Amino acid sequence: MKSAVVLLAGWLALTAYYVYLPLPSTVSEPWHLLMLNAMFRVVQQSCDFAHYIGLGHHAKLLNSFINWLESLTMPSARPVKITDAIFDGVEVRVYQPDTQINQKTLYRSIIYIHGGGWALLSTKRGFYNHFCEIVAESLDAVVFSIDYRLVPDFHFPAQFDDVLRATKHVLLPDVLAQYSVDPARIAISGDSAGGNLAAAVCQEISQEENITNRFKLQALIYPALQSFDFNTPSYQQNKLGPILTRPVMVEFWVEYFNGSYDFVQSMLMNNHTSLDVSEANSFRDKLDWTFLLPSRFRKNYKPITPTTGKPEIVQKMPGLFDVRAGPLLAEKELLRLQPKTYIMTCETDILRDDGLMYAKRLEKAGVDVTIDHFEDCFHGCMVFTVWPLNFAAGFQTRDSYLKWLNENL
Repeated sequence: MKSAVVLLAGWLALTAYYVYLPLPSTVSEPWHLLMLNAMFRVVQQSCDFAHYIGLGHHAKLLNSFINWLESLTMPSARPVKITDAIFDGVEVRVYQPDTQINQKTLYRSIIYIHGGGWALLSTKRGFYNHFCEIVAESLDAVVFSIDYRLVPDFHFPAQFDDVLRATKHVLLPDVLAQYSVDPARIAISGDSAGGNLAAAVCQEISQEENITNRFKLQALIYPALQSFDFNTPSYQQNKLGPILTRPVMVEFWVEYFNGSYDFVQSMLMNNHTSLDVSEANSFRDKLDWTFLLPSRFRKNYKPITPTTGKPEIVQKMPGLFDVRAGPLLAEKELLRLQPKTYIMTCETDILRDDGLMYAKRLEKAGVDVTIDHFEDCFHGCMVFTVWPLNFAAGFQTRDSYLKWLNENL
């Protein structure tokens, strides 16, 4: 009897450890989110342990679990024509609305880049395949979804290069004609790590003189835009999650740059951008959140800028200050070239301030920006619209995103 009580107490304690998480009162469906977050934590830690004992890389193991989960939950296909293609060596899935098949009208188009920390998920399966079907059907638009190479087999700038090559191919006049796309109505979009790649590629395209067709819009969904400061107010406020914690995000960045996990703890303290790291000094004003963020987001948080740190981190991972990896670091002259922009942010998200700071810098450069902020939503929610991961937050954010694109593209 006593052993049974001990086991029960241990089980309850373990359950509480994984399930309990203090959430803001504004979050919708808190228990649903707590259960999802608990599942993510269990799976992530299991994959980390398997990685540690040599059973495989944790990102590949996690992807295997996600693939299995997606195979169980995905709904039937939408009335959209789907074809797979290779654009300049990069895999792309093309979604065409049913109305396009027998008509000769020119259609608007979205180039979409999926999220997943540059390491997870695919456009060809589950969440993103379903999402792109919805976008193509709802907007009566052609969607080009880019299936870029992933960590751990490939690292920065491979993902950026893939998206850039595929995007340039889409923008070729003969390709646009092949898919009946209106050259004047093209947007680039992405979420999380995909938002990072979308913003970076949009910047690159905007300054290339030999490209005829340009983007009318860019739409960035809770994008990761900088690896300079891991102690912005949103990083401090949401450091324990849900879905995406501060340590996990730093690990994604380290993997992206093919760095060492030994750097993670130092980077969490901003030791990679301390005052004695000379390479960092020219970028500080571009990420001065005490100026770029409204007071309601700054709250009472204070900047963390160590006097001394570890300059060797930047030497080992020079991508930390590469604008192709951190679009928020771009000069004002480059930001001025960006198209009309939509940026979605969620209050319960460590990346909230990346999006808000980028919006402010774009506005100061003269770009027309729409900030779509959700007090009751969380990172990653927009693709969670399929049972059992069907959240009201997912439908709310997706509908708002589609509404803006429909009105502006």
